[in-house]
Amino acid sequence: MSVFFLTLYVLMWPVIVAGVLHVPGRAFIKEILEARREGRPLI
Repeated sequence: MSVFFLTLYVLMWPVIVAGVLHVPGRAFIKEILEARREGRPLI
């Protein structure tokens, strides 16, 4: 395996993890903003 492909493989994982964590993070922020608008606690 060449150095280029090994580097690409190693650097691919943080991008995948960031993409996966983006979805629940965005939903959580949406819930926080909605709770503030309605004047109710988040928990």
